Amino acid sequence: MNQLDLSGQHVIITGGAVGLGYAIAQRYLASGGSVTLWDRDEQALDAARNSLGPSAHTVFVNVADHTSVKEAMALTVQQTPVIHTLVNSAGVTGPNVKLWEYPTEDWLQVMQVNLNGLFYCCREVVPLMRQHNYGRIVNMASVAGKDGNPNASAYSASKAAVIALTKSLGKELADTGIRVNCVTPAALKTPIFEQMSPEHIAFMLTKIPIGRFGTPEEVAAMGAWLCTAECSFSTGAVFDLSGGRSSY
Repeated sequence: MNQLDLSGQHVIITGGAVGLGYAIAQRYLASGGSVTLWDRDEQALDAARNSLGPSAHTVFVNVADHTSVKEAMALTVQQTPVIHTLVNSAGVTGPNVKLWEYPTEDWLQVMQVNLNGLFYCCREVVPLMRQHNYGRIVNMASVAGKDGNPNASAYSASKAAVIALTKSLGKELADTGIRVNCVTPAALKTPIFEQMSPEHIAFMLTKIPIGRFGTPEEVAAMGAWLCTAECSFSTGAVFDLSGGRSSY
């Protein structure tokens, strides 16, 4: 494992109790930082806190609810007044069906979690970062946001929006010490697979030239570097981890 310096840095990781968010928390802690995990699964939060140790704090939050995000922010700054990093990892896939068969309630839920939830978190964290003229925001998008996966219209659209939001916010904060970037992985072996059909999982694998799915640890390695002070000249940028799938 390459050594990164996150000593004295504190990160909020949404969806941090399991999967990709948890892997990023592990890498952040291994690099000398401390973490606050935001998640709506209280049982998973308890398990994550117990396994990660004393430098990990947890806060229950539903990122799809702006009031819940504001409450989580208030609780977090009571524990840690300075937030150096925000990693937006919380997300849902929605069903794998054709657009004309897509249930409208599922479409709205995907957008509320993947896009609106990310907006709520950035909206509450950025003012605090601006006070200190320093911050790193890392948004987890997806190669689906670039390619548009069939039978995943809501997920693809939401992740495309995350890419655009990242570019917009990165430009808005370019005259400060805050950097905003996103990562676009291909499919990863995480619990989110449980939300997908076997046929959709098989389809995604055929699109990856390396011939395997990525791992959370591989994404965490890149994500952790984007959290460091060394990531100083990249903002509003998109970093691929697609096993050769991405062509632009």
